[in-house]
Amino acid sequence: MSAKEDGSKLRQTVAILTNVAHVSAPFLSVFLIVHLSAPALANLGGSGLSSNVMLLGREYYQTAFGERYFLFIPLASHVASNITKRIVNPRSASPRKITSTLSLAAYSTLLVFLPVHFYTHRVFPADPSPPIFAAGPSEVDYEFIKTGLARFPWRSWILYGGLVTSVMLHAVEGAQIIRASRFASRKSCMRPRTRMIVAGAAVVPILAGLWTLSKEPLMVFPSLAERYEAAFTRSWVYRF
Repeated sequence: MSAKEDGSKLRQTVAILTNVAHVSAPFLSVFLIVHLSAPALANLGGSGLSSNVMLLGREYYQTAFGERYFLFIPLASHVASNITKRIVNPRSASPRKITSTLSLAAYSTLLVFLPVHFYTHRVFPADPSPPIFAAGPSEVDYEFIKTGLARFPWRSWILYGGLVTSVMLHAVEGAQIIRASRFASRKSCMRPRTRMIVAGAAVVPILAGLWTLSKEPLMVFPSLAERYEAAFTRSWVYRF
């Protein structure tokens, strides 16, 4: 096989991987809108409204079908396609630097913030062993978040703030790349400073909502609060 044919197949492979990454992005965007609207709405209605919105949102992304096809498969496809593209691309056509805002936000989310968040908020509360006794989805509402903010304040703020900031930076930078590739026009491009402002505008109401929640008194039975704390301390992040 000639070098020209090798190059053609490589370009086709990269194009397919790029399409996979771009097609999976809207599914993840919808999830983020649904999931992050709950803390943002705490600015208007406190933990009661946030919990109701979160429970309603779970009908979209936490059912057997929705979680698999609207969240896990798009997320796995998005991550795998981008990592594979970085591996197969030759140096002469290497993707953007690993120190770019898009890459740094992606890797900090994937390797640090997302695993801690997923295990702390999803896996550990479902542990059937004592003293957690498998807190059900209806029990893990925004009182769980408030307990974490009250009992482990600086760790919770670092993790929530880091996760939200990284995700929003990656989302804005990624949206810019998709727009530029689909609509080859300078009018569709935002300057780096503008992208930072847009990401910040998305982050502020979410963190403000968490601040509102942190100022509310805990409205949870002491026995359930102990189960919440036990779920948090299953993670090494909350043990020291």
